[in-house]
Amino acid sequence: MRKHLTALAAAALLAGVVAGTAQASHAWGSYHWARTSNPFTLQVVDTTSSTWRTHVNAAVADWTQATPFNLVGSTGNADRRCKALTGRVKVCNASYGNNGWLGLATITITGGVHITSGTTKLNDSYFNSPTYNYPYKRQHVACQEIGHDFGLGHQSEDPNVDLKTCMDYDRALDNQHPNAHDYDQLDQIYAHLDSTSTVGATSLGLAGSEDGQPVLVTRDDRIVNSVITERFEDGTLRITHVTWALEGPGKG
Repeated sequence: MRKHLTALAAAALLAGVVAGTAQASHAWGSYHWARTSNPFTLQVVDTTSSTWRTHVNAAVADWTQATPFNLVGSTGNADRRCKALTGRVKVCNASYGNNGWLGLATITITGGVHITSGTTKLNDSYFNSPTYNYPYKRQHVACQEIGHDFGLGHQSEDPNVDLKTCMDYDRALDNQHPNAHDYDQLDQIYAHLDSTSTVGATSLGLAGSEDGQPVLVTRDDRIVNSVITERFEDGTLRITHVTWALEGPGKG
């Protein structure tokens, strides 16, 4: 029985409203963690402050209900830079400045599509402000950014559309959990198995890419988010999903 079966009942109530939109694929390209069996265990290292710790724990509890994987939460020392840990997901927070973004999700890719690390940065410069300092907004963004680290994109990027999932960008930022379509999408992303595994691996050539300079940078700007792709000499990619604050320059 699927671990998220209880979510389906609630989602059924929304079917008449969102069925046409929510059936579209919202995978983040073909990116996924390589693994040789399902379910697989993936560690999420939480380095956030006490203000965020409950929200990160809740997001991990939500996403571990996905059939393909089991998430194991652990804690680490605060890390403003949020340097990636090979084979794991890392979550960080700091006052990164009023630079327009609420959260960043970054994945490192080898072999064209295989995720070898994931990080989530949460920007206290906004979340300590009167506009964003609400538990439900923190939960929405924490849930969404961590979801990107598994290979999910947005279900909708229209701030006027509410699909009742943290993977949309409803203007209110009040959807605190995934919905059934998010879990279904993860089932599709992880339906096949790989011949190798990047989960928990420690020697995938990440360190050089993490500290080096990319040879090519491309950027795709959309309504409320941007995707920045950095390519390194060894073929490794570092791809960042930027979630913009609605009142930022050119947003809204």
